[in-house]
Amino acid sequence: MTEKKITLKEKLGYAAGDTASGLYFHTFSQFLMIFYTDVFGITSSAVGTMFLVARLVDVVTDPAMGMIADRTSSKHGRFRPWLLWGIVPYMTLGISTFFVPDLAEGGKLVYAYVTYIGVMAIYTVVNIPYGALMGVMTSHSDERSTLASFRFYGAYAASFFVNLTLLNLVAFFGDGDEAK
Repeated sequence: MTEKKITLKEKLGYAAGDTASGLYFHTFSQFLMIFYTDVFGITSSAVGTMFLVARLVDVVTDPAMGMIADRTSSKHGRFRPWLLWGIVPYMTLGISTFFVPDLAEGGKLVYAYVTYIGVMAIYTVVNIPYGALMGVMTSHSDERSTLASFRFYGAYAASFFVNLTLLNLVAFFGDGDEAK
């Protein structure tokens, strides 16, 4: 059985998907601690605890999402529906994560937990099936390795871009008000 090689265009398209997801994810990983402590007004110990709790939730949700995606059966396949269904909640929760509600300290902490754990859970819903796409794109291990390389080049490009521009964009769009 011969299988066509994955084209450069397809490899770049796969990398672009991870670049897009990475732009969002790296914004959280690079800026959220600063945002929560300096803008939102939560103590660093409370934020650190929240990040730990979120990672403990990931211990359960990541493998669970893998099992759910593997068992999905739809006209769009096993993995694509999760990308389609997850993008709007991912964007919505991502924006909500950087919203500064007028709440007391306890209310802010609850809001931060709900939005951050929510956005990380939805990231799982999108990213686990996205990574699994390689297995259905080709059965050849060399091609999957190449796809993985392209994917991570896309992720690193997103990380580089966020690191290079994020604080400048916050200053520019916030006009001195980081909460904006």
